[in-house]
Amino acid sequence: MNRKLKPIPRFRSEAEERKFWETHDSTDYVDWSKAKRVSFPNLKLSTQSISLRLPQGLLDRIKIAANKRDVPYQSLIKVWLAEKVDGE
Repeated sequence: MNRKLKPIPRFRSEAEERKFWETHDSTDYVDWSKAKRVSFPNLKLSTQSISLRLPQGLLDRIKIAANKRDVPYQSLIKVWLAEKVDGE
């Protein structure tokens, strides 16, 4: 493959990058024929457990919303928090 690749733009956030790749073909930016398989055997989780006290009624409503979406309620909370922070 000897065609000119486009430069990958710089992104201000992960959300901005995600939106970009949802609408652009990576083969215009990356020569996948040169890609190499890698392994990360010692990769540590990048999450941290926290304790959060919620009123029981609020937690129940969150669990109902998660059940309607067929996702774990803690995952739904993470999505909602990320959307709110990204929107700020």
